[in-house]
Amino acid sequence: MVMTQEIQLAETTDLENPSSLLIKETMRKKLTLVPLIFLIFFEVLGGPFGEEPAVKAAGPAFALLGFLVFPFIWSIPEALITAELATAYPGNGGYVIWASEAFGPFWGSMMGSLKFLSGSINSAAYPAMMADYLKENLASFFTGKWQHPLALCVATIVLALLNYTGLTVVGWVAVGLGLVALIPLVAIIGALELTQNEWDNGYLATTAALISRPWLMYWVKIGSVLSNVGLFEAHLSSSSFQTEGMANLRFLPSFFAWRSKRFNTPWAGILLSSAVSLGVSFLKFENIVSLANFLYGMGMLLEFAAFIWLRIKKPDLHRPYKVPANVPALCILCLIPAGFVVYVMTLAKPVVYGISAGLTFIAVCNYFLMNFCKSKGCIKFDVKQDNDEQVVEKEKTFT
Repeated sequence: MVMTQEIQLAETTDLENPSSLLIKETMRKKLTLVPLIFLIFFEVLGGPFGEEPAVKAAGPAFALLGFLVFPFIWSIPEALITAELATAYPGNGGYVIWASEAFGPFWGSMMGSLKFLSGSINSAAYPAMMADYLKENLASFFTGKWQHPLALCVATIVLALLNYTGLTVVGWVAVGLGLVALIPLVAIIGALELTQNEWDNGYLATTAALISRPWLMYWVKIGSVLSNVGLFEAHLSSSSFQTEGMANLRFLPSFFAWRSKRFNTPWAGILLSSAVSLGVSFLKFENIVSLANFLYGMGMLLEFAAFIWLRIKKPDLHRPYKVPANVPALCILCLIPAGFVVYVMTLAKPVVYGISAGLTFIAVCNYFLMNFCKSKGCIKFDVKQDNDEQVVEKEKTFT
């Protein structure tokens, strides 16, 4: 959310409010176009690694059909919604602002919490996928009672430290990761007819070994590891900058907006997001993915509702881009992806429902706790600004 709005990163020089990102003099670090493209690639895809269970469940024909149809029922509606709301509310906060403007601050806080938790939990899936691809070669290290959790913890901590070095470094690393991860797949797709029931995480490497010499299998395994590194870094960057945006909006304490003096990264957000990832790393891979999807689905349902309600509540709001449709048509536009979200949520296991309920309760308590702390002045929060002031200040930092 905030990551894509922070292509030019600013460092605070206001002595009276050192946590503020609204500044007059800045030292900028640019994330150029190519690294940004690869960061977006890893944010939304990262390659086919981890998609093997879809082939196992539905077969190759239906799996490919799903991959082809999915962008039309999900990505296009989401892109249209984002284009309209992001241009109408260009402040540093994204969907947190949208939910707040539509339904009030409580729902803005809930939106931010749900999206943050889903992104952080999703990050925990990538070290697990790395382990699935490497367990045949490093079985003793990845399959023991304590070795496997230790490996996941070490991987998470190392990747978090890489993220701490900044978006510029992470972006160029993503370029290299993407190229290495994608090249060998050209030689694999459609090369063999394989048994559907054999498709589990890591099976792409087995496919590579069957159609070529072992070098291709090792390349695919390395590509999988690097792809998951890129996915982890992109999601951690998004989650950590989201906490910074929530701090700017006073949903979180001001220290979540503080940047590292050396790397200009939101270190508190990185720590919190990494802690959440570590906290759920003990779950099975499918439960991690299901939990992330469940929380993300709750956030998306709120986003769809905010989009429709803002059209009804504020029909005269200035929208530089406006989806060319009336409210009934927009309801139909949102109904299809919303139905898909609800269906996916119904597939979750009881453990996912239980953890989701607990995390949602924590998110509710967090809103009231932050309000209590603001009223008592026991924790420092940023100075309140409205969206128009945010936009003006952001424009100043780019001129």
